[in-house]
Amino acid sequence: MTSAPVAEPGAAIGYRARAGWPRRLAAGQAVPVLVVCLGILAIWYVAAVALNAPFQRDAFARAKASPTTLEFVAATLAQDRPVLPSPHQVAEELWKTTVTVRPSSKRSLVYHGWVTLSSTLLGFLMGTLLGVALAVAILHSRTLDKSLMPWIVASQTIPILAIAPMVIVVLNAVGITGLVPKAAISTYLSFFPVTVGMVKGLRSPEPIHLDLMRTYSASRAQLFWKLRWPASVPFLFTSMKVAVAASLVGAIVGEMPTGAVAGLGARLLSGSYYGQTVQIWAALLAAALLASVLVAIVGLADRIVRRRMGAPA
Repeated sequence: MTSAPVAEPGAAIGYRARAGWPRRLAAGQAVPVLVVCLGILAIWYVAAVALNAPFQRDAFARAKASPTTLEFVAATLAQDRPVLPSPHQVAEELWKTTVTVRPSSKRSLVYHGWVTLSSTLLGFLMGTLLGVALAVAILHSRTLDKSLMPWIVASQTIPILAIAPMVIVVLNAVGITGLVPKAAISTYLSFFPVTVGMVKGLRSPEPIHLDLMRTYSASRAQLFWKLRWPASVPFLFTSMKVAVAASLVGAIVGEMPTGAVAGLGARLLSGSYYGQTVQIWAALLAAALLASVLVAIVGLADRIVRRRMGAPA
């Protein structure tokens, strides 16, 4: 009798690894995100057909045409100025305005995105510094905690569309124009989550840890830098993810009342003036992608800082 061939251990491990990758992929985040994206695209296409159908039906009636169902659906998804552009129309507009034109061209979304990004980053930086400073002040002063914190919360109840023109007009009156007024609006939206998050983070150490530091005769500065500040880092980066997205919203809103000719907000305005809905949706999607990149960068910085601090990322 001949004995059956024995598989090598390395081959068996390789086979199990190849057989297990679909399970690992399904257990991760890729498949759920892909399913959600496909669902959004399906709903988007259905909504585009439904909203564009009345105009297309009238157009075929005036032309006395009798299209088939497929021809009618294709026509609703290929209108020049649709009520709701289809996803492939928005994708074509994004490709045309980012790849086929020079980045320095005023028709390029890269150019407009950079203008908005510059005011977003400046406002985010100022908002983060202001939020951290306010949180430290509130931590060390019970008076500020009782008096300032309610006003900080109340400040966010004012609609940004109402306050943005006032900020622009006041700053223009004192000769401050250009990037700073838009950054000021971004600061207004971004400082609040940082303030609230840092107050929570600076107060997160357990009482037993605070008592231990006092047992070691730690000063207030040592208590802050050795205990409170490291404990607040996770709260800081979490609030910064919210703040950077809010800062982008503030920059876009700040471009609208200024009559700006550059920036994603100006792109939205020009599209609304001339009924270019495809341009509007392309600018909206570009803003969403930009916000996703900024949040991802903050998340990456969070993991790097936590790893250097010896905490689990």
